This record gives sequence, structure tokens and C-alpha cells, in this order.
Amino acid sequence: MFSKDKEATERRSSGAPSILSAGMQVTGDIVSDGEVQIDGELSGDIHCAKLTIGETGRITGSVVADDCLVHGAVVGQIKADAVTLSRSSRVEGDVLHDMLAIEPGARLDGHCRRLDKNETEDPKLDLVVTDVDRGSF
Repeated sequence: MFSKDKEATERRSSGAPSILSAGMQVTGDIVSDGEVQIDGELSGDIHCAKLTIGETGRITGSVVADDCLVHGAVVGQIKADAVTLSRSSRVEGDVLHDMLAIEPGARLDGHCRRLDKNETEDPKLDLVVTDVDRGSF
């Protein structure tokens, strides 16, 4: 009677988020079906449904999420359906997204690319910036 997708959505929406507290350092990958909040430091990749990176949070690795809110720092690629970079965010890497919001003051050193719904789970980003691409606006 219930589809797997509906059951997965119900599991994600229930329960408290998993939190990596400020002052805590983790080396390794994190995988979660639910919500994760990073206020400490993660050296590794993270794959979750909803990710919030607090102002004291730092991720050195790739991020894959349905929804990603960045207040802290990310050094690596972000791939998410919805990405929000707040004014305190610092991102060094490419952002692959369906929806992207960047607040004034956010720092982004990388490329932004809108994902096509038909792309595979880990598309190869093959962008080259030349002097011609850097023309004035």
C-alpha cells in the first residue's frame, strides 16, 4: 500500500536532526536519510536529505543533499536541489543546484551550474574559464 518513497519521506521528516557540535572534529564520511547540522569540522563527504552548516561549521569534502543551507565554510563541491548561501558563508568549490539563493556578503570561489533533472547522481563538471569568458558585464 505504501511506496518506498513515501516511507523514506516520513522517516526524514520525523525525529531530531543529527548534530556535529562546535569544537568536534570528525574524519570520515557521513550518510543520513534525515537532517544533519554541522557546527564542528568534518573532513570527509556528506550525503543527507537536509544539511545545515552553522557559522562555526566547516566541511572539507563533497556535499550531496536535497536541501543545503550554508552559514559556515565548505571546501569542496556542493550538489543539492536547493542551495542557500547566507552572508556568513564561505564556499571554495563548485555548486551544482536546481535552485540557488546567495545572500549579499556570501563568498563563493567556484562555478555555479544548474542541474538538469535527467543528469546522473555524480555528473562530471567540465567547465573551463578563459579570458573570453571573463568579459565585463
